[in-house]
Amino acid sequence: MPSRKPKTAVVIIPPETVWPPIQSIRQQHDRQVRRWMPHITLLYPFRPREAFATVAPALEQVCTGMKPFPVTLAQFYSFSQARGRYTLWLAPEPAAPLVELQTALWQVVPDCDDTRRFRHGFTPHLSVGQVHGHDTMSRLVAALQNDWSPVQFTVMDVCLIWRNDPPDDIFRVAQRLPLGSV
Repeated sequence: MPSRKPKTAVVIIPPETVWPPIQSIRQQHDRQVRRWMPHITLLYPFRPREAFATVAPALEQVCTGMKPFPVTLAQFYSFSQARGRYTLWLAPEPAAPLVELQTALWQVVPDCDDTRRFRHGFTPHLSVGQVHGHDTMSRLVAALQNDWSPVQFTVMDVCLIWRNDPPDDIFRVAQRLPLGSV
């Protein structure tokens, strides 16, 4: 089985024009704000960076077969983690094209199935933070939702990203795979 690395991923990155309200929340609540750009994870962990050139053509073929599609980030939710911890996230809607895209990409690299292993399968999400305690989580989700204005963007491409070891462990885009025919 080909190797997988937690230093690489296949993601959707919203355009930087919609980052400010997302990053404002992440700077307060996301311990990974320095390492990860705002993103929707499709495949993680992924192939080593050295294998990108080998696997990218098959992924690009999948992307070419799908049209760009709009996404709205309007609702906050949480995932329960171990020991009373929660991950806070925005739900990209509609979810169906994201699930379709993720499934098609996963079929190219079926061993990269970590994002599908959850009870309800793949759940498209954009993480914005972590919190400890159910009551704290409930209050924070309500407060974030109350102050939030929905963000919209069009998914135009899928990104292959990578990072080094610390201290230079910030994810970078290696390649963008455009959706739709060129």
